Amino acid sequence: MRNEHEMLSMILAIASENDLIRMVELNGSRIDGQRTKDPFQDYDIVYYVETLQPFLADHSWLDCFGERIMMQMPDSMLVPPSAKKRESFAYLILFTDGNRIDLTLTPVSLISESMAKEEPRRILLDKDDRLSSIKVNTGNPYRLRAPGQQAFFDSANEFWWVSTYVAKALWRHELPLAKEMMDGPVRKMLMLMLTWHIGIESNFTADPGKSGRNIEQYVESEMWNKLLLTYPDGKYEQIWSSLFAMGALFEELTDRIAESLQFERPTYGKDITAYLKQIEQLPKDSESIYPLGKQ
Repeated sequence: MRNEHEMLSMILAIASENDLIRMVELNGSRIDGQRTKDPFQDYDIVYYVETLQPFLADHSWLDCFGERIMMQMPDSMLVPPSAKKRESFAYLILFTDGNRIDLTLTPVSLISESMAKEEPRRILLDKDDRLSSIKVNTGNPYRLRAPGQQAFFDSANEFWWVSTYVAKALWRHELPLAKEMMDGPVRKMLMLMLTWHIGIESNFTADPGKSGRNIEQYVESEMWNKLLLTYPDGKYEQIWSSLFAMGALFEELTDRIAESLQFERPTYGKDITAYLKQIEQLPKDSESIYPLGKQ
């Protein structure tokens, strides 16, 4: 497996020899001082180029990077669809020696716009000394920020509202839909609330990382164990249990954050939990969520 020095030397040599490539940027985990180095770290590279057309007309120019196991070009794929069309073009490449490069070609006309975005980055090559007149933002896009009252309320509203969709899908035995709702919007709000808690405890200096991958090192062991209970297997009973574990943890986090930031807290968590338990126990032949006389 080629080491970092060999990979970066190759990346720079290719850029130096091609007049269309005017600037080279390294970003991502390899310049994140809080990340422990391991063999799975990608080389997140941006080549700022005069024009994309010659590169895209014949992708064989990539052969000089080494023998590939597989490559993906997300900007030209129909499935999954791109969120939006963009002027850049990315190559995600896995090599036979285990290295991986996420290489993005970006027009030089977008350098100022790109440098203004929060991104830990290191400029490896600047042929035209463009950065002498451009401010470079090297901030961390995942750094924590304190929520306002509205964001706090909205996250709770989303969590509890979508949890009712999970329950409905579980009752109907629509497992794929239940899992999608639970591991999508419901978990997203739980993790958001958890990162706010971490922010309060660390005076908003902690770095939870992309998708909260660093969270374990910041939360109390008791809270971490509660979070683990929210990850079920494929059995309906386990999913129900995990859904209630999510609700209990969310309520605990809501209480702590409201107290710390002196926020008014939403009050419907208890009622929605009771509603979810009603659905869990509802007979499959029931024609009403609340049988007559039991509301």
